[in-house]
Amino acid sequence: MKTSAIILALLSVSLLSVQWVTRQQAEPLTGQRLSEKVNLALRRTAHYLLAASGDTTSRIPPVQQVGDSIWLIRLERPFNYDTLPELLSASFEVHGIDANYNVAVLDCKDGEVQLGYNFLDFLLEKEVPCGGRELESGCYNLQVTFVPPNPQKGPLWVLISGGVLALLAIGGWWWTKQQIPPSPIASPAEVADPGVLQFGNSSLDPANLILFVNGIQHQLTYREAKLLQLFLSHSNLLLEREFILKSVWEDEGIIVGRSLDVFVSRLRKLLKADNAVQIATVHGVGYRLEVG
Repeated sequence: MKTSAIILALLSVSLLSVQWVTRQQAEPLTGQRLSEKVNLALRRTAHYLLAASGDTTSRIPPVQQVGDSIWLIRLERPFNYDTLPELLSASFEVHGIDANYNVAVLDCKDGEVQLGYNFLDFLLEKEVPCGGRELESGCYNLQVTFVPPNPQKGPLWVLISGGVLALLAIGGWWWTKQQIPPSPIASPAEVADPGVLQFGNSSLDPANLILFVNGIQHQLTYREAKLLQLFLSHSNLLLEREFILKSVWEDEGIIVGRSLDVFVSRLRKLLKADNAVQIATVHGVGYRLEVG
């Protein structure tokens, strides 16, 4: 028992060290590389904002860098502000941008802030200030300002603190284990199949194409199972239609259009009995599997 505790303590300290070193060595996006990625991400966001408003033909102006860490793009017509946080977050994820940022919607005429939020508002709460408010007809600048991260602490303090916490946690675990009689070992039949994906009050067995919803078994087709498995691997994330089609159909030489909506409708009917799960539609963009 003592030997196991020592090994676990050393392992915990090592993991903390690796985590700290990894964060220190990760090179942040800077200069021309960052500018190119932000440019692409903002143009992508502007495209989907306009498309969701029914505009698929208007020219998207160039992205402007107005400061060391400030970029903006001009939108000549109002857009749905409620869709902005998720679209912008998805665009940054697509282009590998991982940084703290503030968003402001400015009036083109006087530069006054009409709406805005910090990325943590959306990341933590899944909603942002001023949500539900409509923009009046006119021109707006979408401005993104990146905030530099706080400086990291020194390695010695991190390693010592992490080691002490790890030892305290292991000591508490060992003491608790001595007070509680061991639980009986589950038989192989009682062990959950690692290949079965659990979500909400449902589960998916991809190998056997079986879906369980509130204990009721449903037999899926190959593509239904593949589509649901794709949603589960990106749960609570917005998936674009093009990405879904390529992942589920295009790699097999089959490309479909409206068929995707038919498959989604079928999965919705099967999952209707599970109140913790729903497939949401983002008009003009794609779908998102929401798991509560």
